[in-house]
Amino acid sequence: MKRIRILLWLASATAAATVLGCRMNRPPVLGPVAGKLLPCPGSPNCVGSQDPDPDHLIAPLSVRGSVEETMAKLKAAVLAEPRTRVTEEREGYLRAESTSLLFRFVDDVEFLYDGPARVVHVRSASRVGHSDLGVNRRRIEKLRAALAL
Repeated sequence: MKRIRILLWLASATAAATVLGCRMNRPPVLGPVAGKLLPCPGSPNCVGSQDPDPDHLIAPLSVRGSVEETMAKLKAAVLAEPRTRVTEEREGYLRAESTSLLFRFVDDVEFLYDGPARVVHVRSASRVGHSDLGVNRRRIEKLRAALAL
């Protein structure tokens, strides 16, 4: 009897995650506004290098090359991540979507080149839920290490 309850609970959780996953297909309106990436929402499932909240703040990526070189290296590093695809690319801006393996949750990851400051600003945010258990922060730090910009 206990085994049946567990199986029913798992089936319900999987069905709920599938429904949520289907609803997450529409990306939010993102992109730079007046040279800045959007601030994070109040939930702890987002990090950003331009965020005014210290709990969401993460250091931008340092730049050593031209905008073209930097963005090409960044794109290659992003595409090397599993279940990640580039969804928007223009001069000095890159946006990608990263999908979790199990429940297919989508995170939006953005990069904005800032030539005068010699950095690439970053923002990584989950579309749904409250906590991401640090996934977005770890993603940016992993990219930082891979790039060694």
